[in-house]
Amino acid sequence: MEGLFGAVFKDFTLVAADMTAAQSILVMKNDEGKIHKISDKLVMAVTGDSGDTVQFAEFIAKNIQLYKMRNGYELSPRAAANYTRKQLAEYLRSRSPYNCNMLIAGYDPEEGPQLFFIDYLASLIEIPYITHGYPGIITLSIMGEYHRKDMTVEEAYALFAKCVQEVQKRLIINVPNFKVTMVTKDGIKHLPPIKARNIPEENKGIPETEEYAPIPVAV
Repeated sequence: MEGLFGAVFKDFTLVAADMTAAQSILVMKNDEGKIHKISDKLVMAVTGDSGDTVQFAEFIAKNIQLYKMRNGYELSPRAAANYTRKQLAEYLRSRSPYNCNMLIAGYDPEEGPQLFFIDYLASLIEIPYITHGYPGIITLSIMGEYHRKDMTVEEAYALFAKCVQEVQKRLIINVPNFKVTMVTKDGIKHLPPIKARNIPEENKGIPETEEYAPIPVAV
């Protein structure tokens, strides 16, 4: 029942991931972080087997940081996406493949905001917007109908909230909370989580009482 949303806009990329950690029919927690910081202007939103997602995200993040230390500069989002795809493909052909689907969102100084999708079979594609998982089946048409490249941050956040609202209506099992992260030329910003119970009927965007805060980096 996991879900990912992602979209590219003129000056930023926005991604969202559900915060539900489930095992079989049991919900273990509703505040799971599935969006991982990879570098200063790059994040990875991952779904799949719980152990695989965390281990693979940390593996990619540490190797990209090692590349930066050795060479003095970071990989671009496109290069990082291709490196990630290569690693996933190699593990797919081993005895211990990773069962992960992911969005890689970043900002390139030359190419601007970028968004890539990689599935568990190591297929890679650059896309303007995407919804993944069971929530994605329901909300892809909403994203296609309302997504515009020139949206403001508030309008983009409202679009994601509209998708979450639709998920609550249509899915028999709810995923009530979605973590939202934005990547701009200035770096990574963590927006207020979208919580189904807090979405007003007149969806007006980011709650005024919340402020942006940096994503904590796990060491």
